[in-house]
Amino acid sequence: MKHQADSVAKYFLSSVDDEAGDSLSNLKLQKLCYYAQGCHLAAEGSALFGETIEAWQHGPVVPDLYKIYKVYGSGPIPRDENFDPGIFSQKERDILDEVYSSYGQFTASRLRNMAHAERPWCEAYAKSPKSEISIGSMKEYFQTQLV
Repeated sequence: MKHQADSVAKYFLSSVDDEAGDSLSNLKLQKLCYYAQGCHLAAEGSALFGETIEAWQHGPVVPDLYKIYKVYGSGPIPRDENFDPGIFSQKERDILDEVYSSYGQFTASRLRNMAHAERPWCEAYAKSPKSEISIGSMKEYFQTQLV
């Protein structure tokens, strides 16, 4: 079942450890959603969410998600206290938790630089800035990254 990208974002926001001083900016949240989509494509063969991802100057961006969270600028985005992570299956939560564990430890800048070195972003951005990053290129690339 495809979800909304905003639900994936809210899942990540609900994973933030406020007491440890963790937070998510729009830039970092965008990259986590990109990695979640890629990992889900590789592991399950299907998209986790339906919105497109584009190759922007600072890496992969879900434009619809960007519009929702741009009001926070580069600052931390608060969690949605009413969000129910139970909308995701256990398998989806496992993938999201793995993405957060693997990629959430990095800064937004580091995630941007990592994405800039990966084929899906490079190929789309080479066509023209804000080109769509295709599901096919993400699936192909992330399948090579599975352990």
